[in-house]
Amino acid sequence: MLLLDNIRSAHNVGSSLRSADGALIEQVILSGYSPSPDHKSAMKTALGAQDFVPWTQSVDPAQTIRDYKKKGYIIAALEITDSPTQVDELSMSHFPLLLIAGNEVNGVSDEIMNLCDLSIEIPQYGAKQSLNVSVAVGIALFNLVERYRSFAQPNLV
Repeated sequence: MLLLDNIRSAHNVGSSLRSADGALIEQVILSGYSPSPDHKSAMKTALGAQDFVPWTQSVDPAQTIRDYKKKGYIIAALEITDSPTQVDELSMSHFPLLLIAGNEVNGVSDEIMNLCDLSIEIPQYGAKQSLNVSVAVGIALFNLVERYRSFAQPNLV
């Protein structure tokens, strides 16, 4: 599962949908002012993925997160923090997982961060320590899928 919260750019929403489709993500949840996948610019970058990835909009992302916690999901922010979890540190007990990506400038809000069980950070070695949100989503999704699949098929990794 992927939750996109307060994403400003429809291009980032569309690109994230495309990555979600490629990773066979169950559903994308949009919240805050994230543009809908039927926005012209989102459709341009999604290249039709919006027709294959189930998506929904949430008016209350905090409640949505609490609902997924009740269903047994681990809640993970894609965010730089003081105590990040690397994807290769995850165990089978960390799945199912709801990954949250936040605003391009401000990241995941404090309110949402307080509901998260962990944060996932993509190691970066350059001076900027910054990736476009849709690029980060794509990297994280594929790393998470690879990690999950390693538990089901350990000889393939």
